Amino acid sequence: MSASASELPPFGRSVPGNRWDLALADAGSSNDGGGGAGAGADARAGNPEPRSVSVIVVHFEQQSELDRTLAALARQTHPAELLEVIVVDDGSRAAPRVPPGVRLLVQEDLGFRAGAARNLGARAATGDVLCFLDADTAPEPEYVSRMAALPSLLPEAVVAGHRKHADFAGIDTDAAIEAAGPEHELEEPAWLADAYRDSRRLLDADDRSYRFVIGAVFSCTRWFFDQTGGFDEDFLGYGGEDWEWAHRAWLAGAVLAYEPAAVAWHDGPDWAGRTAADADSQVHKNDETLLLSRKIGVDGSRPRALRTAAPDVIAVLAAAPSAGAAFVCVDSLLEHLPHASVVVPDEHHRVFGSDTRVVPASRALPRGRVRIEIDAAVRFDRPEAGTLQRAVSEVGISDLGAVRLGEHVVVRSERALRRTERWGAAAAWRTEQRPDATVRALPGDVSVAAHLGGWLSLD
Repeated sequence: MSASASELPPFGRSVPGNRWDLALADAGSSNDGGGGAGAGADARAGNPEPRSVSVIVVHFEQQSELDRTLAALARQTHPAELLEVIVVDDGSRAAPRVPPGVRLLVQEDLGFRAGAARNLGARAATGDVLCFLDADTAPEPEYVSRMAALPSLLPEAVVAGHRKHADFAGIDTDAAIEAAGPEHELEEPAWLADAYRDSRRLLDADDRSYRFVIGAVFSCTRWFFDQTGGFDEDFLGYGGEDWEWAHRAWLAGAVLAYEPAAVAWHDGPDWAGRTAADADSQVHKNDETLLLSRKIGVDGSRPRALRTAAPDVIAVLAAAPSAGAAFVCVDSLLEHLPHASVVVPDEHHRVFGSDTRVVPASRALPRGRVRIEIDAAVRFDRPEAGTLQRAVSEVGISDLGAVRLGEHVVVRSERALRRTERWGAAAAWRTEQRPDATVRALPGDVSVAAHLGGWLSLD
């Protein structure tokens, strides 16, 4: 399948897996992926062409914090003629004051709707790169140029900035943020700093690294944001909408990166610090997690046993010589992967009764994280062997795009497929052949009773 014209990247290149460091190296910088001045500084060393940037600032009842953030944005080093600032007010009682040259958009007060506000700002934006900030998060002077550098090279890049925390009570809103922040610095969350360090600034990102993209400080290209469909506007409380978006971005082929030198200062402690004394904080956090568990199907985020609507693994059985063979194939697959959804030929769908995991080929399914292509009915023996599960957990991470198990089964990363549709062979995903004696082709006259009873032999 090839991408339509609207899905093709407007500029830039691709990299294998999550290797954003290769783009920086090719741009003329030296970067080992494990430290140094940061991705933005490295990219600038390679002199990428500066691109237009739209900074989208979400605001609600925070005029003084907004004043500080807009003052900081007025001091950015990114070329002024390539910088657009949009403030989106989420239904404050009175619209905020903004200086000349800043665009103001207002949406109705229907609850906390950060996702909807960011979508509104993105629709109005004209820049090649979108840079998202919250009104209470003021950037240092080089923030925008650093956040725009990697997306200017890699149109699928999603860059997490470095959100620091400070107590700005009593500090003038026009004070230089790069001086006021360090003078009044608060502790930043250790779990996030540890994650960026351990993943080498997200170079070693995996299927759950969406948790390290914070909505208050991230950037991506306008083109890629459109490819994801924007934020899910079902999120009506604080938090969660950024993680859900980042997860979908990863499935759509995002290259995740962390830019430590792109610093923006949040006024006050992080969420955990702000809610430490709130008796309802766990209730609010559980509400967020429960909604995310319905929308993110990956292991570690979805329910451990309950079914969820979010697709993760989708297996497609192209053909089977009989209804019995289709039954044994699907039943043995789901024994290995009980959370999977399986697409079967229409003529065999009736044998699966009311199991909602099995659907006919005539019904369209959304894309998940992994697609298992089965071109002929097989039996997946011995779930304890774990061969199939390992392939499902490994594709899409590093540069491994697909694993072939025997002659009839291919486990593919949808993330790799999306990139390949856009870039072709230049996406550079690797396919690995793994012999697997536990995957056995089925004859048309297979005995379903023997399969159910445990004495089926295919020797």
